[in-house]
Amino acid sequence: MKKRKGRVGKSWRMDETYIKVKGIWCYLYRAVDKSGNTVDFLLTIKRHRMSAQSFLIKN
Repeated sequence: MKKRKGRVGKSWRMDETYIKVKGIWCYLYRAVDKSGNTVDFLLTIKRHRMSAQSFLIKN
């Protein structure tokens, strides 16, 4: 059975990391709340900070 995530705070920040996935370098964007919990994430090959931020706000 999957563990249910706790409530997410109102404020969050976006974290950008460059990682290698199956031999390909990708950008990992994470929305992290005040407690350090991951709210949402986006994995892309190209760097699109503004589109990642709008994606994370919509979800």
